Amino acid sequence: MVFGVDNVGTVPSALITYAAVQAIKPDLIINMGTAGGFKAKGARLADAYIATEAANHDRRIPIPIFDKYGIGANVTAATPNLVHTLHLKEGKVSTGNSLDMTPQDEEMIKANDATIKDMEGAAVLYVAHLFSIPAVLLKVVTDIVDGHKPTADEFLENLSTASEVLLQTSVRILDFIKGKTLAEL
Repeated sequence: MVFGVDNVGTVPSALITYAAVQAIKPDLIINMGTAGGFKAKGARLADAYIATEAANHDRRIPIPIFDKYGIGANVTAATPNLVHTLHLKEGKVSTGNSLDMTPQDEEMIKANDATIKDMEGAAVLYVAHLFSIPAVLLKVVTDIVDGHKPTADEFLENLSTASEVLLQTSVRILDFIKGKTLAEL
């Protein structure tokens, strides 16, 4: 079905990443998007983050070993020079399929030690790990999840500003990585 909106969530992200890997055979995957941030972890509106790892917060499978599979924590490519040179923040991302946050989601996000919350990162990283392709996740904060404003309202209010920061930061990242090896990032 076509709804006339951007594809968001883990299923479209995993499918699109898989199709891109099959078609392009990249040396590096870069996922760029927006995320909610946690004030308690130091996030502010329009902050640009490079994720250090991503995990799911809404895949609950309370069976030994399956529980870890459900969380699906994976690390991103180490990019200390990129982070330092471009003055970016780093933090863990927790991924789910809903913009809102249930009490169970909040518990898992805290267990994941997440600074930012998105709807794609862990799915992209899952595909990257399936194919042993390093991945970088760039996220710009649109809303403060543990703030006082309703998430949807704050997201819409700040989407334009966050998108501009995302565009500018994306260009800076692409300029930085051009011609470098992964070890130089």
